Amino acid sequence: MSDYRHLLPVAEEAVARAAEMMRHRSPGPLTAKGERDFASQLDYEIEREVRAFLQAATPEIGFLGEEDGVQATGEMQWVLDPIDGTANFVRGIPLCAVSLGLLHGNDAVLGVIEAPFLGNRYVAARGNGATVDGKPIRVSDSNQLSAAIVAIGDYAVGEDAADKNQPRLALTARLADVVQRVRMIGSAALDLAWLAEGRIDAALTLCNHPWDMTGGTAIAREAGAVVIDHDGSPHDPGSSVTLGITPGLAEQVLALVRAAPFEG
Repeated sequence: MSDYRHLLPVAEEAVARAAEMMRHRSPGPLTAKGERDFASQLDYEIEREVRAFLQAATPEIGFLGEEDGVQATGEMQWVLDPIDGTANFVRGIPLCAVSLGLLHGNDAVLGVIEAPFLGNRYVAARGNGATVDGKPIRVSDSNQLSAAIVAIGDYAVGEDAADKNQPRLALTARLADVVQRVRMIGSAALDLAWLAEGRIDAALTLCNHPWDMTGGTAIAREAGAVVIDHDGSPHDPGSSVTLGITPGLAEQVLALVRAAPFEG
């Protein structure tokens, strides 16, 4: 098994630069990305700053960003969401983060997530565990749905949103009937980081974008989470959905997802 620890200092420095920009710069003008979706000027500025830094530090590794797409290819690829939770960030809601992951082929092998306004940094590399602010973290040992706190991803916006939201609403209703609490945080990166830390017991997002999920998947898995597609297969960039679950609840939560009218 490859050891990716030597790339952690580079990844942490890249994320630290992005987080500093989030703390000290305004969002700037907003650019529409479709109905009820947008990117801020700062999203683009952070992505370009981080991309330039990573390409200088690790020219052999490709780069994929949410805003500008693939800028370089390779066996390994950095995957960045410059501001995960832009809608929160623009409104001054502190539930937002920088999320940087590393793919080796289709495998999420490293992740660094920083929440600039909460003061936390989550870090993991394959085979070396996961930490928050340098302290080891582990998923919860929950095994009862009635005691579980479950985060669900944002509802869809834009074209065909009503159709796309039917399984999301159905899943929300099923969860509300059986779990302790349902939460919608507004940042997939924080959903997975908080799953890794044991703050929540499942993070369920009925879609999959690599920039949203790569860093968090690496961290959650290193903390002991099960991260799978809706059919129970291991999650990867081609998966239809992203289900991160503490092991003691995996079968129960997967059954709830499968009961929703989701066709992949």
